[in-house]
Amino acid sequence: MSDDIPEADRVEGAPHPRETLALLGQSAAEAGFLEAFNTGRMHHGWLITGPRGVGKATLAWRIARFLLARPAEEDGGLFGAPPPPGTLDIAPDHPVARQVAAMSAPGLFLLRRAWDDKKKGLKTVITVDELRRLKGFFSLSASDGGRRVVIVDAADEMNVNAANALLKLLEEPPEKATLLLISHQPSRLLPTIRSRCRELRLATLGADDMAEALLAAGAQVNDAGTLAALSGGSVGEAIRLTNLDGLALYSEIVALFATLPRLDRPRALKLADSAAGKASAARFDLMLRLFDLFLSRLARSGVTGPPAQQAAPGEAEMMARLCPDAHAARVWAETAETLGTRARHGRAVNLDPAALILDTVLRIDDTAATLAARQASA
Repeated sequence: MSDDIPEADRVEGAPHPRETLALLGQSAAEAGFLEAFNTGRMHHGWLITGPRGVGKATLAWRIARFLLARPAEEDGGLFGAPPPPGTLDIAPDHPVARQVAAMSAPGLFLLRRAWDDKKKGLKTVITVDELRRLKGFFSLSASDGGRRVVIVDAADEMNVNAANALLKLLEEPPEKATLLLISHQPSRLLPTIRSRCRELRLATLGADDMAEALLAAGAQVNDAGTLAALSGGSVGEAIRLTNLDGLALYSEIVALFATLPRLDRPRALKLADSAAGKASAARFDLMLRLFDLFLSRLARSGVTGPPAQQAAPGEAEMMARLCPDAHAARVWAETAETLGTRARHGRAVNLDPAALILDTVLRIDDTAATLAARQASA
């Protein structure tokens, strides 16, 4: 596709998943697929799930290369067949690997949010028009008799009509076709879609795998442990944090909330002002995500104790003070839900970013003051 058109399935600043040959920390999911292939129990629909950014798309592209590089007759485990493969690896110089990288593999179809020429931007959902293109793909690719692979990235982004069209394909799959559905939130999919797929669930990454994955993606980091904790083990989110200096911003947020319940208002105003204007749109988005992350970590600390891996200096001590018990944890969890709803509404009506940030901070301060008063009177 044109270099001028953004790709809906690419994390900014990172290689596209089709360009990433290795997958780290997901050996169980790979083994599950290989076991099905090698024993002749291949399913036509696979639902690849897990948190955003842990390698679901990379696994889908690895499976696609693996399948397209093998004859359609090779089902694994059959008499006279070659030894069963022990890995999904395909050599970078293999013709299929080169075709996939160039988006020219005849047996591969990528279903993702398309570019809207009228609005000059990516569509917000995968529409049924994109599903209709699949019919042409299957009719054209059927003549060579080989495998056909469809990657849906992400299945969560299909609208109702598109989802129903995909369901029909899963109910009556074309011959020698494999559909790989990437899903960040499988609960949002039609139950009938989920029931017609075999699930491969990916786990979050630890610090060592995170460091290696970030290095492979070309990201330069000094503290993979902190990034692993703050990103929830998601490489994609870690790359976003790295590109936007997210660790420094989170440290600013923690330093501000360390002043609760006597909020440092000048510091709060400065933080809010830093999110104002179109030029700060990415920082504004990141700030809202980090507020939500902070509140989640804070609420969890009241049940399981302060985080073992601090994501900012003084975080553990501050969380132990603000959320000392299960009652406080429930209050903070409710606050997180309320503020998340307010943030979504504020963005929908184009509320001034600085005003939305300041409102969020002040409401967090109110919650801290209420809990402090309760603790003082206990």
